[in-house]
Amino acid sequence: MTAAATMAAAARDLVLRSGASDMEEEEGSLGGGPGLQEPLQLGELDITSDEFILDEVDVHIQANLEDELVKEALKTGVDLRHYSKQVELELQQIEQKSIRDYIQESENIASLHNQITACDAVLERMEQMLGAFQSDLSSISSEIRTLQEQSGAMNIRLRNRQAVRGKLGELVDGLVVPSALVTAILEVPVTEPRFLEQLQELDAKAAAVREQETRGTAACADVRGVLDRLRVKAVTKIREFILQKIYSFRKPMTNYQIPQTALLKYRFFYQFLLGNERATAKEIRDEYVETLSKIYLSYYRSYLGRLMKVQPSLRSRNTIFTLGTRGSVISPTELEAPILVPHTAQRGEQRYPFEALFRSQHYALLDNSCREYLFICEFFVVSGPAAHDLFHAVMGRTLSMTLKHLESYLADCYDAIAVFLCIHIVLRFRNIAAKRDVPALDRYWEQVLALLWPRFELILEMNVQSVRSTDPQRLGGLDTRPHYITRRYAEFSSALVSINQTIPNERTMQLLGQLQVEVENFVLRVAAEFSSRKEQLVFLINNYDMMLGVLMERAADDSKEVESFQQLLNARTQEFIEELLSPPFGGLVAFVKEAEALIERGQAERLRGEEARVTQLIRGFGSSWKSSVESLSQDVMRSFTNFRNGTSIIQGALTQLIQLYHRFHRVLSQPQLRALPARAELINIHHLMVELKKHKPNF
Repeated sequence: MTAAATMAAAARDLVLRSGASDMEEEEGSLGGGPGLQEPLQLGELDITSDEFILDEVDVHIQANLEDELVKEALKTGVDLRHYSKQVELELQQIEQKSIRDYIQESENIASLHNQITACDAVLERMEQMLGAFQSDLSSISSEIRTLQEQSGAMNIRLRNRQAVRGKLGELVDGLVVPSALVTAILEVPVTEPRFLEQLQELDAKAAAVREQETRGTAACADVRGVLDRLRVKAVTKIREFILQKIYSFRKPMTNYQIPQTALLKYRFFYQFLLGNERATAKEIRDEYVETLSKIYLSYYRSYLGRLMKVQPSLRSRNTIFTLGTRGSVISPTELEAPILVPHTAQRGEQRYPFEALFRSQHYALLDNSCREYLFICEFFVVSGPAAHDLFHAVMGRTLSMTLKHLESYLADCYDAIAVFLCIHIVLRFRNIAAKRDVPALDRYWEQVLALLWPRFELILEMNVQSVRSTDPQRLGGLDTRPHYITRRYAEFSSALVSINQTIPNERTMQLLGQLQVEVENFVLRVAAEFSSRKEQLVFLINNYDMMLGVLMERAADDSKEVESFQQLLNARTQEFIEELLSPPFGGLVAFVKEAEALIERGQAERLRGEEARVTQLIRGFGSSWKSSVESLSQDVMRSFTNFRNGTSIIQGALTQLIQLYHRFHRVLSQPQLRALPARAELINIHHLMVELKKHKPNF
């Protein structure tokens, strides 16, 4: 139906444009139809205008002709007038049909109209309700704004009240005296930690009250009396306790003894609290630091001065190279023995080496420092860096004075053994402090070691240089006995080795190794001053034996020094035995070596020409061996200061002589010499061994 209407409209438009007469006719025929009085849409075409241009009409006609429906109608050859009437008829039919449909649906339309009217009424009521709701919302919005203003005001008042409550809470907490504090001050003993904690709380309360009084707080008057009575009670209890402790220390103190730490503390607190009942904790601590630091400094300065008076003089420098019983100072029993009492030693004219004085001084310092540190931690309730700082505030001046005294003494000290013993004393005291859980002295021990180690190494290097630069020709008369320099070295080295074995130190071993090399070179230089090789060997053996014996008394058998001198001694002893056997038995030694060489090379036939020589050797040995052995034994015993060493050398020489004669027997058993008549004069080996045992010295 839409397509037909469109085609009808297009046809009508085309007919109207075809000419005015046609348009009038069509308007007449169509005018009778209802609903078809539509205005003709001519756009901007004005047919009454004088400027009407026919070209524009052509353009419109051409555009209508290009319409698809028009083209289709033209192609089918339909008459446009007839077609237009047909379309009009169809439109009328459709219109009538629509009217009938509307009439049939009139009840429904009426019902729809009623429904629409009812909806309009409902919508009207809703509009009224929404209007009332909007009005209510407006009133609620104003009420919300009012509530917001009231809430803001209440928040401000709340913050103000909270701020006031906080201030008042702090004030009340600072002023209120809790029942636990009252009970502790009145009933708990002063030795319990709870009493100390509540005493500090009482001090804090009193400080808070004094601060508030300066601000004019009236409530302070209500608690001032309670705090004063509690403080008086606390001071009274402390005084009574201190008096009891002071009474227990009945032994009077002289002006030079190490202070008894507990007594000093109780005296201090008694005297200070007696005149300062309202002293704060900080005031007590500051006064304690000032007082105790002066006391410690005074006592230790006096004690050090007294100790130095019982030190022996160094007129005899031989004592600085020997250890003797000095090493006992680092033994467990001596290390923590009671400290020395100088006035007692002076009355008995006793003298002590520096390491003993050092041990006594630092053991007193260690013991008092440990007690002081632990007391500070417990009494002032501090730990870590705070305890460390407070400890050094008390003991710092004393420790500094002790370091300066040690530095001054070491500047003129050449006793390496004493310095080395002091080093080991410090190492052991440092371990004791660590076991007592007192780290406050760690830095002090490091400072002491920083003074001792360089001095010890310097003294060793000076000894090395002294031995290196020694000229044997300037030492005066020489003999084959052990030299005093080697004896000093042996005592000195064995002392340091025995001490170093307890806590090994590689640097010490290196310096001792350098000193040993220089001593060995020195011994060789001195031996070169003797004209005969035998005297040189006797000198070397005596010195090596002496040094080895001294070292073996203190050092371990497997130490480098012992092994080195043992090898040197064995080599020189073997060389000396050969030198000793050469004069009486040199011909026999030479023949045995030559014959064994010929036999080894397969030239034993050459021995047939040695019969006369062999006969002379057999008879010469048989006639002189006893006297030669006797002379040899006497010579050895005269040459060596150590009888044990001389016995060993004689035994080695006789053993080597038996081995030589046994080798001589084997050479004579060769076919070339087996028929030699002089073989019957050979001495039996077993008989020779029995006879030689008679010449073995017994000591």
